[in-house]
Amino acid sequence: MDAAGERSLPEPGSRGSRGSRGSRAGDDIEIVVNVGGVRQVLYGDLLSQYPETRLAELMGCLAGGYDTIFSLCDDYDPGKREFYFDRDPDAFKCVIEVYYFGEVHMKKGICPICFKNEMDFWKVDLKFLDDCCKSHLSEKREELEEIARRVQLILDDLGVDSAEGRWRRCQKCVWKFLEKPESSCPARVVAVLSFLLILISSVVMCMGTIPELQVLDADGNRVEHPTLENVETACIGWFTLEYLLRLFSSPNKLHFALSFMNIVDVLAILPFYVSLTLTHLGARMMELTNVQQAVQALRIMRIARIFKLARHSSGLQTLTYALKRSFKELGLLLMYLAVGIFVFSALGYTMEQSHPETLFKSIPQSFWWAIITMTTVGYGDIYPKTTLGKLNAAISFLCGVIAIALPIHPIINNFVRYYNKQRVLETAAKHELELMELTSSSGGEGKVGCSRSDLDSLPPEPVGEEGPSWSSRLKLSHSDTFIPLLTEEKHHRTRLQSCK
Repeated sequence: MDAAGERSLPEPGSRGSRGSRGSRAGDDIEIVVNVGGVRQVLYGDLLSQYPETRLAELMGCLAGGYDTIFSLCDDYDPGKREFYFDRDPDAFKCVIEVYYFGEVHMKKGICPICFKNEMDFWKVDLKFLDDCCKSHLSEKREELEEIARRVQLILDDLGVDSAEGRWRRCQKCVWKFLEKPESSCPARVVAVLSFLLILISSVVMCMGTIPELQVLDADGNRVEHPTLENVETACIGWFTLEYLLRLFSSPNKLHFALSFMNIVDVLAILPFYVSLTLTHLGARMMELTNVQQAVQALRIMRIARIFKLARHSSGLQTLTYALKRSFKELGLLLMYLAVGIFVFSALGYTMEQSHPETLFKSIPQSFWWAIITMTTVGYGDIYPKTTLGKLNAAISFLCGVIAIALPIHPIINNFVRYYNKQRVLETAAKHELELMELTSSSGGEGKVGCSRSDLDSLPPEPVGEEGPSWSSRLKLSHSDTFIPLLTEEKHHRTRLQSCK
């Protein structure tokens, strides 16, 4: 310690001097803390409830000298017997609630990660945080992990390890070329070409069913036009080549093969080859009629290729995720409709039995009428003819409108929330990369880059030099506020909050 550390501590007062005489006397100790300019007086009987916390440790720190005091606080005024902390006063007001109420609630507008850091500083266990606040903390952690994952993926793409072999480097280049259209202009062109071929193959599949565009084969049966078949073959060849290249260049082939979108790719490609095999070889093993039926069934499976558009459309991906997150709302919708269908179909069957020309032959047959009525489709193939039956139909479609409208709003909210979240995470990841590039350029002698090797090669922080180092500059770029509470003559410890 310096000269100040060699001085003996003045007596903090009669109340403080009784702190070592026993727990009962220690309950009368007054602790004065100044957190971010907000002065607070606390009592020992309140703090002793949680002896493991930082505030409770202040009661016995005076006997340990300045070393013990400054290990717990930022500064100490012996004259006022006041402990200074350069922390967030708003978060402190929330944390101190644990001594009064036994639980902690996080105020609206406070970053959950910063609040968690505040609780760690005050040594308050997270179990005291209320469940409603824990959900916000978990959501924020997931966002930060997603940002870190995106940044890591970009760094892995930018970084080139010279120790890797030629095959490994070529594999990475092919993977980035096919999976990351934003990496280069040729990769973007290939992505657009793949998107167009998906549309062309879907259009060809539809045009092949038009009778005017079909031709007759040797047996007099209508088949697809040869030109459309050639276009179909070219598209399938491209899809096959694309899938095989992505499979061979994937870092984790098992994860690649089990991915949902890659399974869709296989389902879009496989029917072509199976039908081709059955056409040329199946006739020898089974009857021609069975072969044709199998080929027609497989050709219907070509509609799976339309789902390949989700790979190139962020909107479809967002819609899929929103539906996955809305299983509860969709379950409620199906439950409402199921109950309504059962009730109104049974009522409709009962009320229509008095009419001699009733169209309601049974309750299971009435299910179809209830479905098209509650969903306001109304094909008109089954309809009530009695007055009570028409009244039942009117009530059923009104209830159907209400049942469908109730869960729609949460589903839309999930879609909008996820879409906005993806945009925020993308912007945050780019911001992190810009900060890394700025740090690398300022600390790496003018070298601009953001690969992991560049970050690892940054020089160590200079010691004793004036001005902020490269790591502090990175923190300063994240800092929202800075409130100097202590003078330079005192032990000044700054804290820069980071809220991503």
